Amino acid sequence: MGNSALLVMDVQQDVVAIADDGSGYLPRLRGAIDGARAAGITVIYVKMALRPVDSEVSPRNKVITNAVRAGLFAEGAPGTEIHHDVAPQEGDVVITKRRGSAFSGSDLDLVLRARDLDSLVLTGIATSAVVLSTLWHAIDLDFGLTVLTDACLDTDPEVHTMLTERLFPQWAAVLTVEDWLKAIAAP
Repeated sequence: MGNSALLVMDVQQDVVAIADDGSGYLPRLRGAIDGARAAGITVIYVKMALRPVDSEVSPRNKVITNAVRAGLFAEGAPGTEIHHDVAPQEGDVVITKRRGSAFSGSDLDLVLRARDLDSLVLTGIATSAVVLSTLWHAIDLDFGLTVLTDACLDTDPEVHTMLTERLFPQWAAVLTVEDWLKAIAAP
């Protein structure tokens, strides 16, 4: 797996409230996080937060404009905080991004390179947003990639399935949390 980091992306209070489908997503994700820590894999949380200034949001960016209009991702707002069921612990890294990809408007690339991390394990909400955007960005930066299918969630289950079963396997290892935990525990 190289020098890996587990990315926990956009698992924020408001996002979970919108997307959680009652399937046990948070406990599965917690299992992946605990397993990564036990295996010595760096855990990096990525959250979206926008400053309360209009200059940060272009009206040409429909997704961000609609999120702001819906009251999402306001820097410092309680709903923007990482969900308490999977909260960071001492030693974890928390990155703030300003756009869809975990790399956009953040210092993620700097943190990864400073720690000599060359492989990413992607998790988060939503599969069709942060996971997809980050995957594409990471491909162009030559990172090794794994996507944990059941540690990703989307408001559209069909889109999630199409991405994880048809698109992502072209560029990444695609595993369940259980299979990944077995792989990282193996000698």
